[in-house]
Amino acid sequence: MNFGTTVVAWQKKHGRHDLPWQNTQDPYAVWLSEVMLQQTQVSTVREYFARFMARFPTVADLAAAHQDEVLGLWSGLGYYSRARNMHRAAQEVVALHGGVFPRSSETLQTLPGIGRSTAAAVASLCFGEPIAILDGNVKRVLTRYLGFKQDLASSRVEKELWAIAQTMLPQRDVTQAMPRYTQGVMDLGATICTPKKPQCGQCPVANACVAKREGQPESYPVKTRKLKRTSEQLWLLQAQTVKGDVWLMQRPQIGVWAGLYCLPVFESFEALQAALPAKYRVQLQEAAVFKHVLTHKDLHLHPVQLTLPIAAKLGAAVGDGQWVLQADWPALGLPAPVRKLLTP
Repeated sequence: MNFGTTVVAWQKKHGRHDLPWQNTQDPYAVWLSEVMLQQTQVSTVREYFARFMARFPTVADLAAAHQDEVLGLWSGLGYYSRARNMHRAAQEVVALHGGVFPRSSETLQTLPGIGRSTAAAVASLCFGEPIAILDGNVKRVLTRYLGFKQDLASSRVEKELWAIAQTMLPQRDVTQAMPRYTQGVMDLGATICTPKKPQCGQCPVANACVAKREGQPESYPVKTRKLKRTSEQLWLLQAQTVKGDVWLMQRPQIGVWAGLYCLPVFESFEALQAALPAKYRVQLQEAAVFKHVLTHKDLHLHPVQLTLPIAAKLGAAVGDGQWVLQADWPALGLPAPVRKLLTP
């Protein structure tokens, strides 16, 4: 049997079948799960997926929601651009496609936030389109199996791997086989062909795997370009009343924590002090500095606490914010470090 046929047979017997977004060909549910699973563990996504499906059971429900509610449900999952694009994509499905997801990967890619691999996953899993996916797990499986030593940091090389992946699909009963193949190659990467200590003895394609024959599976995939990390110091004004109400402002729609509700952010302690009326400056309490890690940057956050007896005016220089009741702020979309600060 060829690679595709072998993966289909393996998935039927040994693949994952109990994930909440499996055993359905509803493109909305599959798309939602694919977006959530980008750079996020399955164990984390389960809870968020259940909450989203309960609150927004259809794409029309998601499209009709306010962005603040969407970000609130997403809060803690990270990479918030996924949520904003997901909301916009839902609105386009309703406005441009009558509330029905396009069936082809090519058309799916025209929606906000849906790249080539996500579009292929939805089209193959839901509609049986013979189209290859190439997420992180699949790149690892294919480069090891093929002994593909070229550097995936090059877009030209990645295009070559896409072309090869397309030749490895099942060739018989394609419409029926594709959903199981796509799920199977993802399952292999997630459960067998793992980044460290792959379980080659349980792999259905091990006999033909170049990396296993070489004895160096962990050397694949090859990707030499490293992200250049930067760091930044930020001061956060944590103004709260004795009742627990907190002063929050909505971040701009671009940049760090775009669109989320956040404590006022300053580039220095002096700038924070200068933004407050003089009577409040003497009450400021500096808390312990902590680090929050983003994809390309380390944020060193300096919380500065200000406790007030009532929800008093803080001054225009603090920003266009508002006092939010203690009972209300947990439902807002908040950056993870801010939620951590505010949670007792």
